Amino acid sequence: MKRVLIVDAPPLFREYLKDKLVNEKITVDCAAGSRDAFTKMISTLPDLMIMDAPENMTDLFEFLEMKRKDPNATQIPVILTGPVLSRESIAKLPYYNVIKYFNKPIKFDVFFESIGKMLRISLPIDTTPSILELHLNDNIIFIEIAQGLNREKLALLKYKLTEMIDGNKLSKPKVVIMLTDLKLSFVDGANLEFLFDNVIADERILPKNVKILSFDEFTKELIDGHPAYAGMSVVENLSSVLSSLVEGVGDVTETITDRILSATDDTSEGSVQMRFYSEEGVSDTDSEKMPGDSSLISVAIVDDDQIIRNLLNAAFTAHQVETAMFDSGLEFLVSTKHKIFDIVILDIFMPGVSGLDILTTLRQNKYPSPVIIYSSATQREAVIQALSLGAKSFIAKPMKPEIVVQKALEVLHSL
Repeated sequence: MKRVLIVDAPPLFREYLKDKLVNEKITVDCAAGSRDAFTKMISTLPDLMIMDAPENMTDLFEFLEMKRKDPNATQIPVILTGPVLSRESIAKLPYYNVIKYFNKPIKFDVFFESIGKMLRISLPIDTTPSILELHLNDNIIFIEIAQGLNREKLALLKYKLTEMIDGNKLSKPKVVIMLTDLKLSFVDGANLEFLFDNVIADERILPKNVKILSFDEFTKELIDGHPAYAGMSVVENLSSVLSSLVEGVGDVTETITDRILSATDDTSEGSVQMRFYSEEGVSDTDSEKMPGDSSLISVAIVDDDQIIRNLLNAAFTAHQVETAMFDSGLEFLVSTKHKIFDIVILDIFMPGVSGLDILTTLRQNKYPSPVIIYSSATQREAVIQALSLGAKSFIAKPMKPEIVVQKALEVLHSL
């Protein structure tokens, strides 16, 4: 059975994540603080660690360094979540076997897809088209659902509601569920119950304060015949909803205009988002390049030997590093006009534009990427010339590709 250690995640996100993984028969342990995390990491040796980055990045790197130095823990992959990081901080992460960094708020479909890849298992995600939006006006939470009922979003709804109630200090929250776009039948019964159960999961939301705006007959029948939903009511008119929820108001029309439609929305998206990448018209290829789900570093491999390129590509890809391969110096130089790589692996002996020519051009253009020479040129003069032109390191062929990867990570870590 696969095992995951969750470290320092915010309580609501931790519980949501834990529920999802446990439902897929994954053992989940939780830890708070670096000392607790290190103890549990050593004792359980999880298949994956999911950590929330602290505000103090020094603390994070101190923990990651302890993990790296432990022979049993060093190979445990890590997924980090947190705020937007600097390029320098991100460049250091692969050195510690951090394979993904997700900026908050997290889009959970891509997040779980990455977890599945790391654990080499399939984590099913409901991809039913669904729009689920929450907004707050005064003490009324509006939940608008259109297109369909997506179980992933319905599961997340429970945690988002509690997050919104806590964040806005609502003592007696009232909820309006707007389902006017949906036509449902008995086959949707389980999902509809899942929706209502998650809405009243927070004890502060009383069934009598939950109104469902719907024209659907099946929804009315389910509410009327279900004892757990006693007090909830289905209405077809927003005015009647507001009349029962808003106290001390004479003109409901004025209330709709002045209080409900005037935005006092909670704009904070919290720890996770209710939208999929796929709902934003982003292809799988594009989504891998977006902040929070992109490869942590990118490397250019410049070598006219196809076998060498393929070997290096395989080695870097195994470390979740994005690679771009070039079989000529000219092709690489053209790419530098519109792309800055995190690091460049460069051969010296190439037809046409040589590695030394490339180093000279990069220096003239003040191209910022560090360069590692990986070449069969072993003459002292060539090594000295390459280093004098700005190369950070020189590795003689043949050397195991993994050595090149480790040197690249060391160079990035030292920047």
